[in-house]
Amino acid sequence: MSMPNRRSVLTGLAAGAVGAIAIGGADARATPPSAVATAPGCPPPMPGDKVGPGDTRYPDLVARGANRRFRASPDYVHLASTTGQVADAVAQAVRAGKRVAVRSGGGCFADLVDNPDTKVVIDLAGMTGLWFDPAVRAFAVEPGVQLGELYRRLFLGWGVTVPLGSCPEVGAGGHIMGGGHGAMSRLHGLGVDHLYAVEVVTVDASNRVRVTVATREPRDPNRDLWWAHTGGGGGNFGVVTRYWLRTPGATGGDPRRLLPRPPAQVLDFQLLWGWDQLDHESFTRLVRQHGQWHAANSAPGSPGTDLHSALLLFGTKLGAVIVKGQVVGPDAEQTLAGYVAALTAGTSAPHYLEQTYRPWLENQTSAADSEEILGSRFVAKTGYLRDRFTDAQIQVLWEALSAAPEGGPQGAVWLVSTGGEVNTVAPGDTAVVQRDSVLKAIFTASGASAEEDAAHQRWVRDLYRKVYAATGGVPPHDSRNGGCYINYPDPDLADPAQNTSTVSWHDLYYGDNYARLQQVKRTWDPRNHFRHTLSVRLPN
Repeated sequence: MSMPNRRSVLTGLAAGAVGAIAIGGADARATPPSAVATAPGCPPPMPGDKVGPGDTRYPDLVARGANRRFRASPDYVHLASTTGQVADAVAQAVRAGKRVAVRSGGGCFADLVDNPDTKVVIDLAGMTGLWFDPAVRAFAVEPGVQLGELYRRLFLGWGVTVPLGSCPEVGAGGHIMGGGHGAMSRLHGLGVDHLYAVEVVTVDASNRVRVTVATREPRDPNRDLWWAHTGGGGGNFGVVTRYWLRTPGATGGDPRRLLPRPPAQVLDFQLLWGWDQLDHESFTRLVRQHGQWHAANSAPGSPGTDLHSALLLFGTKLGAVIVKGQVVGPDAEQTLAGYVAALTAGTSAPHYLEQTYRPWLENQTSAADSEEILGSRFVAKTGYLRDRFTDAQIQVLWEALSAAPEGGPQGAVWLVSTGGEVNTVAPGDTAVVQRDSVLKAIFTASGASAEEDAAHQRWVRDLYRKVYAATGGVPPHDSRNGGCYINYPDPDLADPAQNTSTVSWHDLYYGDNYARLQQVKRTWDPRNHFRHTLSVRLPN
């Protein structure tokens, strides 16, 4: 099960479908899916069904999105378990003039897939292959693999991992191409920093469907397509059907040395402050000192990068403010003690600390990070911090979060560690431009009832505008802020009624990298078949 040679031809497009398939620029006539040979040791693929509203599977397939605020109602869902089936699905949709969206794990925060304009959802949940490919000395990962399973198989099979997110049910498909940030990122960088190659189904100017493998090799003529998937986000250029992962600079053919090796155990911890004992001064010091600690301990190679944390500023309705995190290394307890002392210095509110050593894999797959707390219906906005929140911003947070429980929704602001090895990569080397931040802020409100949605949205919008009032209501790239994270998409940023600043949505997400992403879009999706509210636009 190795990556195809650049001169080889990938078969699999159904007979009569639009165009041809190409790898590395070599075209071939399409052949039926039945002609695709199954790799030795692999189970036969699923049939690649089109599931419409009359099928009993349809209600489950359209409800796979994590955010139940949005519900898909496409003409059909095209199930795909091979690259050939994906190419077939794309070709059929293009031929019929139907707008396409792609789903792997279903973790999109907004309605980029579950949108009324989406007529065809290509579902990649059946693409769950993961293996070591000796031909390119890299691990091949299909988009339907969930992160928890990815960690388990990489670690138990070869003792390695990749620094992606902490929610085990997120699919690799959309997560990796948006950057991939997680608890190991301060030590090992973003997930895309280990991306060697991608296999992508695209549509050219003649509406021919192509399959292209693009690598990070400097001489690869398709290298820009690889680059666009190192943080460009999903739904922009085509359908990724395979990733290959290998750490830059890794040598030899031993798979146990080609990705980071995680520790045997981590020191897992949780700090808690009850709102019944948390006063204004203690809250202010806590948020201020958490930001100061990260500003001082997020340089690449700093001992502080052994620690990852999320300060979860829940409102009074949830009863507490919590810090969750983990520390690795022989000095874990000393590092944690210094961090706790820095956070609590000068505070009068009592705190409660729990800490325990846990095996790395158990900790990594238990959703022990902040993302597990999202409700089934939620609103989310983000902002990168190059420095701590100002005292004026902390005052805004206090006023919003300390309100009486009956006076507001189930809202929160999370301040999550970043920096460290993330910041060793130049902003233009990948599509991720945020390479000098120390924290990622997430503003959220959640619940289970549709009747609460409007109130949650108002609360988050109002808080976000007030926190960033000094910069027009958004976090621009300046001395304190670093824009937004595309894997937490926020359509408000592209809505002039909501984003009244002078900063465009694409500058917030991509900064100076946007113009290059537009050129990749023109080359690989010139007819704009792959689009949504926050997709990369074709250049004028």
